[in-house]
Amino acid sequence: MSATLLEKAAAKINLTLRVIGRRADGYHDLESLVAFADIADVLTLQPGAEDALDVGGPFAGKSGAVADNLVLKALGALRQQMTGLKGGRFLLEKNVPVAAGLGGGSADAAAALRLIARANSVALDDPRLLETARTVGADVPVCLDPRPRIMRGVGELLSPPLELPKLPAVLVNPGVALATRDVFGKLTGRSGGSELTEVPREFDALIECLNQHGNDLTAAAMACTPVVAEVLAALKKLPGAKLVRMSGSGSSCFALFATQREAAAASQRLGAEQNGWWVQATSLGAAPSVPSVPSVP
Repeated sequence: MSATLLEKAAAKINLTLRVIGRRADGYHDLESLVAFADIADVLTLQPGAEDALDVGGPFAGKSGAVADNLVLKALGALRQQMTGLKGGRFLLEKNVPVAAGLGGGSADAAAALRLIARANSVALDDPRLLETARTVGADVPVCLDPRPRIMRGVGELLSPPLELPKLPAVLVNPGVALATRDVFGKLTGRSGGSELTEVPREFDALIECLNQHGNDLTAAAMACTPVVAEVLAALKKLPGAKLVRMSGSGSSCFALFATQREAAAASQRLGAEQNGWWVQATSLGAAPSVPSVPSVP
């Protein structure tokens, strides 16, 4: 048997999200500045074994049926692009909340594509990987090479990687799943915001820029799940919070801080106040690196 391969599937954070308009196919054109947290699901692959997926971790029970998991869908979709691919047994450790606006399933699918590519000696810049990512899900392309970018269209148009300052943060999920389609169903009108044309590299300048570009889905998410408003209000009360926002279509929200110490203290305080919520101190930017050679967990 081949050595076990490992990839991290980092939580995706929408620092901004502008809804440009509804398309003829029913989807919406978006613009979003995306970064990644150092909190991640962990996906391993034992190449050569019979295709299978086992799911564990704190959020395994909420991850749905294995047959519907995007990890296996990614494998099937890539096989339509490349014949003769070697698959194997996946083990997914779910550490990121599900249906939470953190792109967990998309990040898992992207990690699966990277693992399959490594197992089959396929270059990670092979265009067939990106094409497959586009067919699996709207957020999968940006998660394939998880570095800060601006994503546009329905997620298929990606800017070059961006350099962001370190962004200490607190992530919060109130334990309520929120379906993206339900949030878009509550959306009225289109964004009045301006196009994001330049992303500063310095912390204070970036915070000022982010304050001018919000998340257009926030009101719709609160209409679906009022607890989102409670989470945002709680984050705004934390000492040192520089920016408070919802990620994606919710229900997860985040606050940015100037230092990791402030973020850690805020996380500890909010976790004590709201022990039913998932509260994590983290750092946003590029996804955490993984070993470039096979590793055995």
